[in-house]
Amino acid sequence: ADGHILAETITDTDGTETRYYPYANMFAHVVGFSTNGKSGLESIANFNLLRSHTMTLEKVVNELQGEKNIGDNVVTTLNYDLQDTAYEALGKYDGAIVVMEPSTGKILAMVSKPDFNPNLVDEDYDEWISYDSSESVLLNRATQGLYAPGSTFKILTTLEYMRENKDYYDDFSYVCDGSDTEEGGTTIPCADGKVHKTETLVKAFANSCNSAFSYIGAHLNTGSFRELCNSFLFNKSIPVSFEYNKSSFTLDNTSSVSEAQETAIGQGKTMMSPMHNLMIASTVANDGKMMTPYVVDYIEDAYGRVVKKYKPSVIAGLMSSEEAAYLTGCMEEVIDSGTGSSMRWSSYNAAGKTGSAQYDDSSDNIHSWFVGFAPADSPSIAISVVLEGGYSGSGAQYVAKAVFDAYFNE
Repeated sequence: ADGHILAETITDTDGTETRYYPYANMFAHVVGFSTNGKSGLESIANFNLLRSHTMTLEKVVNELQGEKNIGDNVVTTLNYDLQDTAYEALGKYDGAIVVMEPSTGKILAMVSKPDFNPNLVDEDYDEWISYDSSESVLLNRATQGLYAPGSTFKILTTLEYMRENKDYYDDFSYVCDGSDTEEGGTTIPCADGKVHKTETLVKAFANSCNSAFSYIGAHLNTGSFRELCNSFLFNKSIPVSFEYNKSSFTLDNTSSVSEAQETAIGQGKTMMSPMHNLMIASTVANDGKMMTPYVVDYIEDAYGRVVKKYKPSVIAGLMSSEEAAYLTGCMEEVIDSGTGSSMRWSSYNAAGKTGSAQYDDSSDNIHSWFVGFAPADSPSIAISVVLEGGYSGSGAQYVAKAVFDAYFNE
């Protein structure tokens, strides 16, 4: 969007054409590659890149001289500085970062690691496809990676509780003694067995209190909860042009109490992509309206004239303004007094939700999540971060903070 060339064709003196990616690994998954198949923008925008809106007379002259017509240019919504910051912030971790303008759906940055150099696709492709899935450099974890959402899923658990208790959800009170045990279910501990004492719904959300949300989950209408999650596109296609995997939500009326407890805290069988998690957080930021994510802003001809402009589109209004405002307040409290302390003293007023998702039988093996937006009262940026095997549940929020700091020039 800011004029940096992300992909171009270079022609040697002998006429040999080479597709060149000036920023190599940094934009690898979002820009993609154009040989050995196509991926990313090279696939999405292939038709537009091959098409030419050169003037008719010039086309005729080129054809008579046996020369190619100059193809159109694809101008993206990507922000170079944010992409650079996100790439560096993800550092040595495997995982993904996606950044979006919540009011429009414009993708501002998309990073996935492990990554690859698209300039080497002809040389190294056979090696890349030999890696097992956990080490795949070709997998765009931002859209194709599926992870247990951990406590970021409490956004939807809270919304379901609000809808089932419309007149008195703000009167919620729970005494946390470090764990919750439900009849016919299981025992769910808070992180490190922390005792949160008496909490409101907002405080339980801010503290990411597993005990309170285990209790809530055990008493929700599972059929209604499933309907809500389906409305948010779980078990459904999401309208993105990149290759992606569907998020899954399996809780239903036949599920056990323990499954309901685990699902409510973002564990159990629920799986989702960072892109989908971003779309949900952005729905809160955008007054309850979910936008279609897009990464091509416009197409221009060789003379810089716009021949096609892409516009924002609403997928659906999925929550009321009042619900969105309440959830925003919950997410602000995460930053102000809860688990999202890294942004507490920032100049911008952020709203977010941290998450830790255990991915095997070891309690030490967790993915670290953060979703959020800023400024909370008039959001212009939203983010979703997942670190695979993050050293702690709080790791992702520091990555998100680096991106927010760059955006707000902090």
